[in-house]
Amino acid sequence: MKRATVYAIADLAMAESSEIVAQAYLGEALAFGGDYLIPKPFDPRLILQIAPAVAKAAMDSGIAKRPIADFDAYRETLERFVYKSGMTMKPVFETARADAKRVVYAEGEDKRVLRAAQVLVDDKVCRPILIGRPGVIAELIGELGLRLEAGKDFDFLDPDDYHQFAALWPLYHEKMRDKGVSSEQAQVMVRKNATIIAALLVEAGEADAMICGAAGQYLDHLGDVERVIGRRQGVDKLASLGVLIMPQGQTVFLCDTQAAANPSPREIASMTLLAADQVRRFGNTPTVALLSHSNYGAAKSTSSNKMRKALALIKQAAPELAVDGEMQGDAALDEAIRRRLFPDAAASATPDATMAGTANLLIMPSLDAANITFNVVKTLTGAVSIGPILLGAAKPAHIVTTAVTSRGIVNISALAVVDAQG
Repeated sequence: MKRATVYAIADLAMAESSEIVAQAYLGEALAFGGDYLIPKPFDPRLILQIAPAVAKAAMDSGIAKRPIADFDAYRETLERFVYKSGMTMKPVFETARADAKRVVYAEGEDKRVLRAAQVLVDDKVCRPILIGRPGVIAELIGELGLRLEAGKDFDFLDPDDYHQFAALWPLYHEKMRDKGVSSEQAQVMVRKNATIIAALLVEAGEADAMICGAAGQYLDHLGDVERVIGRRQGVDKLASLGVLIMPQGQTVFLCDTQAAANPSPREIASMTLLAADQVRRFGNTPTVALLSHSNYGAAKSTSSNKMRKALALIKQAAPELAVDGEMQGDAALDEAIRRRLFPDAAASATPDATMAGTANLLIMPSLDAANITFNVVKTLTGAVSIGPILLGAAKPAHIVTTAVTSRGIVNISALAVVDAQG
């Protein structure tokens, strides 16, 4: 078992460094050599490498009294200690691995994207397509010590020289002609704007899903995606869903954290139904609270009236959905408060649509409310975030934020693959 431990440590020392270690040891060369012979103590992968190796050695030697029957399941258990999003994302990854898809990344030269691509290839989640200069990508792969090989593990698209250009720029020009974009301008954009290129690849069937947003402004990416890919039929406005995994293990979904500044009742109803579908993909049953400063009509403000109108539309469209409102945040998270202060509210609601227990999907009246709540709760509690998840696009597309980690890109990629599976 000592030998197994040494071999596991040696294998990890020669592997690519993790993003967490790179951030902890800024400026240090973390590639195997004279100055780097063993992994750093902060490397979270140590438990994933050493524990299975020791367990297997114990089994092979006959010392283990309770052999491990399924090492894949054992590694998944260990991952819960390393990646707090592991249990929440487990059903998504299992579905994604069953039918891997092609995912194009607009920021293919970003180190976080490249680290994520290595994980995704190793886990057989998707076939990455990286937009960027081949020489730069190759240099970064070497610098990071990754094992990615172009053509074998991933494909790349050089914006300055790619064969799809002749077919993609007329497609973009056709979509943008009525917005005053000339053919010359269209050709420039389909060379220079990586988000547009990624969206066009998905639109043309050259890729199954896209990820962008690691650099630049979220709303700029959102505009490009909406203009090229468009909205799903029946969707009035694109929206975004944020996920928080609380320290105590509770998973909370919040909408809309990025896209819709001041949604109308109809738009709120639409985003609620789309968000509820995403909650189900995580293996959860959605329990929806429409939030406001008002409880069940106590105030007659524009915001509270909007949420009440949205509730009526949601119940009409999905009578089976557990949804209630409008209500304050504490009432949404504590059924005892609702019962004590508003005993008649639950009784008057449709029985099969009444929200019972704690809400896991919180729908906010505005972008300000959702974004502020999301970031304050995440910072104060140390919650782990997933997303933002784009809702309502006609084809699979997601926009991350500039603060995203490589693990965040891995998670949103798995969601994109599941979207592409239909």
